[in-house]
Amino acid sequence: MKILVTLKRVVDYNVRVRVKSDGSGVETDGVKMSINPFDEIALEEALRIKERGDAEEVVVASIGAADVQQQLRTGLAMGADRALHVETESAPQPLTAARILLKLVEREEPGIVFLGKQAIDDDCNQTGQMLAALWDRPQATFASKVELSDGKASVTREVDAGLETIQVDLPAVLTSDLRLNEPRFVKLPEIMKAKRKPLDIIALDELGIEDAVDHQISDFQPPPKRAGGKILESAGELVDELKNKGLL
Repeated sequence: MKILVTLKRVVDYNVRVRVKSDGSGVETDGVKMSINPFDEIALEEALRIKERGDAEEVVVASIGAADVQQQLRTGLAMGADRALHVETESAPQPLTAARILLKLVEREEPGIVFLGKQAIDDDCNQTGQMLAALWDRPQATFASKVELSDGKASVTREVDAGLETIQVDLPAVLTSDLRLNEPRFVKLPEIMKAKRKPLDIIALDELGIEDAVDHQISDFQPPPKRAGGKILESAGELVDELKNKGLL
């Protein structure tokens, strides 16, 4: 079985995100970029499945400009066998990303497509579900545990009420939650080996997908600064304060 894992390039989670002075986007010049943490967890789980003997190949894929090859090489250093780079200068929205991934699925025919449950830059939490719908295959999202047996995946999911376990037939789309695993540390020898692993570049028009933007973001603004706290002497003062703020 083959596992396809998606990797998105995002601002590292340890970096404080800053909006550009002209409001045109997020500042990325000189900023550390990394694999989306949920995607890194998905890749780690795919590698563990392969190491248990339940998969023969792990392929990582990313969509974007040439810069995403840095994250693909990191994925190869972690242990992936091959990488696919769908080249486009635009940042595809979830539906376009799902359509692109569907084309890769049709090419690669994986038994599992593993994604992070969401990206930390836009928090959309949509691509995995959209891909499953377009592919017309089962999905198991927010996975905190994955077990494979007899062509099925038993997935423990994190839901509002706690945990639930579902079973889906393969091929299927799985998305990872934070508690699924702890990604491995990449060692220098593996980074050197990754430079020799195959990384295929695919032009977007080769997939028959238009390089279109689903919607346009006109302006970015940082969240408003929090005001200082205030100590009130009585419940009456609290009620008056809430009324002054229009909350009552």
